[in-house]
Formats: sequence, C-alpha cells, structure tokens
Amino acid sequence: MAEVATARTYRLHLMVCAGTGCVSNHAFELKTALEREIEKHKLENEVTVVPTGCNGFCERGPILVVQPGNVFYQQLSVKDVPHLVEEHFLKGRPVAKFMYFPPEEKTPVPVLSDIPFFKKQVLVALRNRGLIDPEKIEEAIARDGYKALAKALTEMSPEAIISEIARSGLRGRGGAGFPTGLKWQLVRNAVSPNGGAKYVVCNGDEGDPGAFMDRSILEADPHAVIEGMVIGAKAIGAAAGFVYVRNEYPLAVNRLAVALEQARAFGLLGRDILGTGFDFDIRIKRGAGAFVCGEETALIASIEGRLGEPRPRPPYPAQSGLWGKPTCINNVETWANVPVIIDRGSAWFAGIGTATSKGTKVFSLVGKINNTGLVEVPMGITLREIISDIGGGIPGGKAFKAVQTGGPSGGCIPKEQIDLPIDYESLAAAGSMMGSGGMVVMDEDTCMVDVARYFLSFTQDESCGKCTPCREGTKAMLDVLTRITEGKGVPDDIALLEDLASAIKDTALCGLGKTAPNPVLTTLRYFRDEYETHIRDRKCPAHVCRQLNIYAIDPRLCLDKGKGCDVCRRNCASEAISGSKGEAHAVLQDKCIKCGVCADVCAFGAVRVE
Repeated sequence: MAEVATARTYRLHLMVCAGTGCVSNHAFELKTALEREIEKHKLENEVTVVPTGCNGFCERGPILVVQPGNVFYQQLSVKDVPHLVEEHFLKGRPVAKFMYFPPEEKTPVPVLSDIPFFKKQVLVALRNRGLIDPEKIEEAIARDGYKALAKALTEMSPEAIISEIARSGLRGRGGAGFPTGLKWQLVRNAVSPNGGAKYVVCNGDEGDPGAFMDRSILEADPHAVIEGMVIGAKAIGAAAGFVYVRNEYPLAVNRLAVALEQARAFGLLGRDILGTGFDFDIRIKRGAGAFVCGEETALIASIEGRLGEPRPRPPYPAQSGLWGKPTCINNVETWANVPVIIDRGSAWFAGIGTATSKGTKVFSLVGKINNTGLVEVPMGITLREIISDIGGGIPGGKAFKAVQTGGPSGGCIPKEQIDLPIDYESLAAAGSMMGSGGMVVMDEDTCMVDVARYFLSFTQDESCGKCTPCREGTKAMLDVLTRITEGKGVPDDIALLEDLASAIKDTALCGLGKTAPNPVLTTLRYFRDEYETHIRDRKCPAHVCRQLNIYAIDPRLCLDKGKGCDVCRRNCASEAISGSKGEAHAVLQDKCIKCGVCADVCAFGAVRVE
C-alpha cells in the first residue's frame, strides 16, 4: 500500500475549476498565472492553487473559489491575476469587481453558498465538486472517500449491502429508473454458466445533445465512481469491471485512469482489497461516439469488440451480459451515489426526494437560460425552481416556452406545466422522461416543429440500422417534418406522424427506437397549433423555418435610419434586392430564396420577417 504524504497547512486554498468548460476557457493558463504571481510575492508556503473538477456554474467560468471563506470569483482572465493576488491574497482585501453580480444588481454576492444558482442545490453525487483535486487520492480520502468501501468489505455481507441499497430507494440515473437494489439482487441470484465470472459495468457513454453530467462527475470525483463499483462488485460477486466512457472526453478518461492507478497503489483496487481477500479490478473501455452504445446490450457488444448493436431482450444483461455472464450495468451517477448510501445509511438517502423518487438528480441546464451549468437538486423540485431560481430565467426578457428533458428520447414540456415536480412518474405522465439528466430550455422564439425535426434528425442519424422500425420509420417521420418546415406539408401529415410514432414505439428493437418519437409526440400534444399553422397558413410563428418566411424592407427605416446603406443588396447572393446606395431598398419576391441574409446583416431593423 502506498504511503500517504504528510499534508502541509496553508493559509489559503485557491480552488480553480478545471472541468472541461473552464479548461476550454483557459483555466489551466489561469492556474499557471496564479502560481507564478504567488511565487513572485513569496506566498508559496501560505497559498496553494488546487485544480478541481467542474464547479457547476459553467456560464461564469473560469471560476476560482477561495477557501476558507468560500469566496467566489468568476470570469477571470490571466490579466486579472496580479491585482487579485496583491489585493486579496497578500493584503487580505477581497476584490469585489471579480465577484458575482446578480442581474441588474450593483452589489456583488461574495460567498458561493449565497449565490442563487447554488442555494437550492443538494450535493450527493457531486459532494466533492470543487473541493478536491481529482488527481490526488489523498484529497478524496480526506473527504471520506473509500470509508464506505471499508465498511462494506469488513462489516457487511453481500446481502446486507444489497438490502441497504434497496431500502434507500435508489433508482438508475441513466434513464429508465430501474430500482438499483433489485437489479443487484437479480445479478447476484443469477447463475453464471460453468460457474464463471460476473461483471459490473459503468455506463459513461453520454451522447445526448447538451448533456455533460457523467463527464463532470468523472472529471470532478472519479474515486466516488470507483468506490461505488467496488462495493457493487462485492455485493453481486463480481471479479472484474469496466468503465465505458466516450473517447471524446479526454479529461475524464485521463483523470479516471490516474484514479484507478492510485486506487491500486493504495490497496483499494486489485488483489486482496484492504486485506479482506476480495479481488476486483476495473478497466477503461473507450467508446467511439456511437449514441446507440448508451443502450446496454449495444454497450456490451462494443466492450466485447463487436459492432455496437442492440440485441433483443430477454435475456437481460442481469442473466446474460458480457461474454454471456451475469452483468450489472449502472451509469456514472448511480455508482457515485452508492458510497454515500452505505456510509450515511439508506434512511438518510430515502429522506431526500419524493415517495417514489428518492435522493437527488444531476441535470445539465442548457439552452435559452441565463445560468447555464450543472446542477444537483432533490427529486420533487419543480421546473419553475430550476429554471427561474437556479437558472436565473430566460435571457433578454424573453418568455419561457418549453423545456425538453431526457435528451433526444425525452419530450418537450410546455410553460403551462412549469410547476411540474421533477420525478420519474410526473415526467412520464407529461410525455417526457428523466433520462440521464439533460435539460434544454426554450424561449418564445423557438419553433417547436423545428425542435422535433432537430431531435428526430439526431436519433435517425444515430440509429444503428439493425431494425426496420427505427431505420426506416424515423427516416419517414423526419421526411414528413422536413416537408412541413419547408412549407410543403399537407393536412394528413399530422395523422401520419402519429401513426408512424405509434408503430415505431411498439416495434423498435431497443430503447433508442422506442423513444425516438417522444419529441414529436409531445410537441404534437402541446403545440399542435404550430404544426397546423405551418401546414395551413404556410407560416412559422417563430420565424425559424426560413422557407416559410417572407422578407420585406421597410422603406422608411431603410432611409431614415440606414440612409439606404446598401449592405443588404451587396450581401444578397440571389440579386433579389432592388435599390442603390442612398435609396430605399425592396425585396424582389420572385427572386428571393429565403436565405435570410438580408435580415442578418441589416443593422437598422429595416428588414421585416413576416
């Protein structure tokens, strides 16, 4: 077992967010600049810089949190570092101008926990977010990492572990919400052919547009996932495990690899774990980006080295999974919850959330929302609380229109249901689903027909093509939606979409196909009038579907404000604008190809979209 280094006591810890979002915004350069400036002022024995995983408030990155004190600095750049170091870290005067200012407020909020984005969050899976260096196992251990593992291996039987997970009410966070304890029990009870091995698998194949929950957990606290998997392996009797993670997540892959090596060095993974005689190890399997590999049987095929295609079920992986052996597959967030439940007890976890949806859920909050980021909230919180209180509402004073949950397989929930509680049953009743936790917010300028077309184009493109309903059915639905958005729809198209959706849901081979029609069905359910307007009036109310738009120029605005600037005419590729510089311009409708460039380049609002 590796020796634990003696910790040095520092006056200040500068926690630099080094999740992918902040890294792409020069967080590593910020860290280097801080270290240089600290050394310049001879503060290196008093102040340390710690790179952490995703802090969550991605829209405000790069982020720095100063501990102790929880002082929150945001949108920092390298040029800000000298002033910050001299004022705060040398002279002890926090710098207000680098702090978070609520919209239209003149007074900053210095402390992280007082910022509205963080106030209603409850951190379980993300409990170490922004608090540890994910590449130093000592810091995870200092935050009770592997404490639950020691308890599970030395004080609990496999049956007791499974019972504790079952009593907690933990359900799979990957989408379906299957009871975790029940899944573990099924795998434990399953008989492996010829008495062979059983496996545990972590599904980190996060392919939903706008989703980054699993990536952020792996980047911020890979040890939580490893610990959860080892506990699960002990419970079901597995000797080997795999983490299936997208190769497009290089930072997550690297930090996970470092964590695995450190866990082995500390005797927490590999042979004779903690001297208990239990052997278990984990390997990383990198996925190539196929969305269908998020489906568990396709994921299994990929790990085995075969083409990532789903197969019919039953048998389920719990009976016949990897190489025909009983296999327990849970996603990243599910595994990260396991150690806390074992450590703090099932009653504690079950005390969070609702009667049927226990604990918390991690969501990636994206789209037309002021506070883009990663949030963890208790089950049962309402959409309004997430969108308005945590998310800060809609940018530019626009009105909220809908939110899409559950990724491409989910549905669109309208503004009339903004007080809907977030739990498995409520979302399903609304026609959507929890999914892995993607949440895309839409404002009044969103065309819901185009949204349905976009998500269906994604799932159609990602279809593995193995089964006819998904391969041909989604293509047929996409053709209809494209026709409608191009102004070629006919009244029977709505009924055709509903018929195709029903057939695909009933006959597709895997979950990707069965849920692909959900965005179409929910937009038809809540926004049918937009479909009818597209078909009957050949109009897109949101002016998103350009082939349905009519572009015209207001001659008064063109002359009074723009002075006949001629920019629109010079940028029109189809020569569909008349007029010379200094004159009022006009759109020649018979030549207009609906590209919208004239509206894009006009700086005076003279081009109207009708």
